[in-house]
Amino acid sequence: MLRRHRFASVVGFLLLITSIQAICLGFDGEIDEAEREPDEEIIITATRLETPSREVASSSTVISATDIQDSQQRTVGEVLRSVPALDIVRSGGAGQPTSVFIRGAKSEHTLVLIDGVEVNDPITPARTFDFANLTTHEVERIEIIRGPQSTLYGSDAIGGVINIITKKGEGAPRLWAQIEGGSFETYRESAGLSGGNAFANLAFSISRTDTGGISAAAEDDGNREEDGYENTSVSTRFGLTPSEDFSVDFIFRYIDGKADIDNFGGPFGDDPNNVLDTEQVFLRAQADLTMLDDLWEQRIGASLTTHDRRNDNDPDPDHPLDLVRSSFESQLMGFNWQHSFYLHEDNILTFGFEAEEEEGASDYYSESMFGPYSSTFDKETATTYGYYLQDQIKLWDRLFTTLGVRLDDHSRFGSETTYRIAPAYLIEATGTKLKGTYGTGFKAPTLFQLFSDYGDPSLDPETSQGWDAGVEQHLLGEKLTCGVTYFQNEFDDLIDYDFVTSTYNNIAEAESNGVEAFVTAQANEHLTVGASYTYTDTEDKTTGKDLLRRADHKCSLAVTYRFPDDGNITCEVIYVGKRMDVDTSTYPAPRVELDEYTLLNLAGSYPIAENLEVFGRVENLADQNYEEVKGFGTPGVAGYVGLRLSL
Repeated sequence: MLRRHRFASVVGFLLLITSIQAICLGFDGEIDEAEREPDEEIIITATRLETPSREVASSSTVISATDIQDSQQRTVGEVLRSVPALDIVRSGGAGQPTSVFIRGAKSEHTLVLIDGVEVNDPITPARTFDFANLTTHEVERIEIIRGPQSTLYGSDAIGGVINIITKKGEGAPRLWAQIEGGSFETYRESAGLSGGNAFANLAFSISRTDTGGISAAAEDDGNREEDGYENTSVSTRFGLTPSEDFSVDFIFRYIDGKADIDNFGGPFGDDPNNVLDTEQVFLRAQADLTMLDDLWEQRIGASLTTHDRRNDNDPDPDHPLDLVRSSFESQLMGFNWQHSFYLHEDNILTFGFEAEEEEGASDYYSESMFGPYSSTFDKETATTYGYYLQDQIKLWDRLFTTLGVRLDDHSRFGSETTYRIAPAYLIEATGTKLKGTYGTGFKAPTLFQLFSDYGDPSLDPETSQGWDAGVEQHLLGEKLTCGVTYFQNEFDDLIDYDFVTSTYNNIAEAESNGVEAFVTAQANEHLTVGASYTYTDTEDKTTGKDLLRRADHKCSLAVTYRFPDDGNITCEVIYVGKRMDVDTSTYPAPRVELDEYTLLNLAGSYPIAENLEVFGRVENLADQNYEEVKGFGTPGVAGYVGLRLSL
């Protein structure tokens, strides 16, 4: 009943926004083209300000809406597969748990933002974000910043930050609708409207996905029951600009996912009626104010994130004694106030204050051949206040340095200070950029690690220090760009389960180092080529062994050709090297080596009428048989085709 009321509120909210926008669009006026940013890549996440990429020292990757459209991938997790130094791990097919590892760090060391809304789930044991249900519809760009980022973003950003930025309405009102179908009985429908003028803007869309899926537990182990998946997602971004110096934005995203899951990976893991329901709401309101002739910029915002997961598993003929009823609910409320002072054309000083309160609760009940078992995690909360200071300095339009320091005060373990320096130097005569960063990071103990039956309220935060150094080179009038970066990270006081004390403890240490390399080339106005390579070496310093599920070698290649009369075709190759995992189907679980694999994907689109476009893609064209998690399956060759109508 709560879910129905929540969804009804969501629909009402959207209808209200749409009505307001319908009135606002009645005003004359278009966005002034002269006021738009020049055609230069801008990165926001590295400094919390719009900064030209040439001035940014951080190792970063920007995935544009065009990149997403060319690849035709429908989930953010799939789009991230080609990013250097990222390992994407999914336990089965569509809708199954999906994790991201950056530069060998843990998956919980990645902070995920959607339009400034922190979306990591406080009730998960490690406070991770599961990319299983996050679709790409209405995504304008994705910025990935690698290396410790706690100085600007606090806890969870030890490994890096992934910031998903959604589209903003502009221009005359536009309607669009899209249908798609293909392998595994997959059907997708989506529609939206957008528009904007100097006073107001709106971008709204809704999408629905249904697929019969594959068996989450690997078919090679004798599992045959297909695990289907459903996803309904709603995205809205609404803004008002009453004056040149003041604007407000309201951002909303709703996700409802339902996935059939299996009991475990490996032989006899199948379960025909094990279902996981996930409901997520991400909401933010923010205002931007410019004062003192553009010398003082302020942004103030408040956000709300809610996660609601329910797992139901009834007895069935193959599992007559098994029953599971569980629920996991969490909420994260945040507030931030940022001030940027333009002290000089070559100096920007930024100060910010953040406050967030997280809370979570869970309830678990099961029955099996061993009898009933129940566990309740009563609602617990934690509050964090953060204060950060950043100084961006330019010298001679060649040397760009960013310095930052941050103090976080956590209600449970106390205070933690982090800092970061990121210089970059341009040699204009040769088109060379030298860059480097050094920073520290921390991750607060989670609610589960602090307060569960296995928790310890005296836990210390996990800490890290990392540095990198690299060079980027522009050639042929910037039609060819290449770069290489060496990185190294150390992770201390990592929290793991201690089998001696039967509680979580600060007992682990780890390190990672490696090399990232990339090249992009604009061969001509029609042909674009991009490639990357990453070598990652990791070590659990407690055992001396490699960290699990981190590939030693990873390569990607993407070639896009745009036809002279519109339309395009993209070929993508992704290679993932060998990596270690554990086989949980036996006890004690032994370490195993997962084989390397290569994915070949092909996508294309072409206009067949003035407002009608046909598109299609083939995934895993070589029909590779591989595993990302031991005992769990992956899709074989699959094809999809669809139509898009724009009005």
